[in-house]
Amino acid sequence: QLQVWVDQDLCTGDGLCVQYAPEVFEFDVDGLAYVKGPDGELRLTPGTRVDVPEHLRLEVIDSAKECPGECIHVVRGSDGVEVAGPDAEDD
Repeated sequence: QLQVWVDQDLCTGDGLCVQYAPEVFEFDVDGLAYVKGPDGELRLTPGTRVDVPEHLRLEVIDSAKECPGECIHVVRGSDGVEVAGPDAEDD
C-alpha cells in the first residue's frame, strides 16, 4: 500500500497533481494543494499521509515526478520508504 502527502511549504500551486488525481489532491483557499482522505475531506495538518487508492497509483506517482515544486511525497505504507518524490532514490 502506498501513502502520499504534500509539503505545502514547497507547493507552487501549479495544479498538476489536481489534474492527475483529483480524488487524492485538491486546492484549499490558500491556493496550495492538500491530500484528501477517502471521505473527501482535505487533510490540512502538515505531513498528514493518506492511502493512495489502488486504481490511482500511477497517477499519484506521476504527479510526484512531474510536480514543479517537488512537494509530493509517495511512500510505502509498510516501511515509509519514499518511492516517488524529491527524496526517492530512483526518481
